Amino acid sequence: MRESTALDQMICFQLYAASRAMTALYRPLLDPHGLTYPQYLVLRVLWHDGPTTVRDLGRTLHLDSGTLSPLLKRLETQGHLTRSRGADDERTVLVSLTASGTRLQDEIGDLTQSLLCSVNLSVDELAQLHHLLIRARS
Repeated sequence: MRESTALDQMICFQLYAASRAMTALYRPLLDPHGLTYPQYLVLRVLWHDGPTTVRDLGRTLHLDSGTLSPLLKRLETQGHLTRSRGADDERTVLVSLTASGTRLQDEIGDLTQSLLCSVNLSVDELAQLHHLLIRARS
């Protein structure tokens, strides 16, 4: 029996396509602020957790330093955050919001709720999907 190679049969492709579709929903809401979806995720972590280290931010977002560092640099250039060396250990870099980054929370802090109506799933289906995705990543 020959294995199907059709993309619509591949779970990994469906996850990839769904991820891209979800990210695309955010684009028109983030573009006016000059932000990408990954930058928005960084801001969400900082809004929720407050100042954090680059290492902890990378763990939370499942991003390596090669991906995270340019993201942080762009957000810093835009004036939304600062990076500073730790007082006790200069290898530690602390990431903190600026006033500009804090103001963005009022404007775009919780886009997730406004985008739920764009997804053709019930609240129960979304909860089940969320649970299954967490299990799949474990």
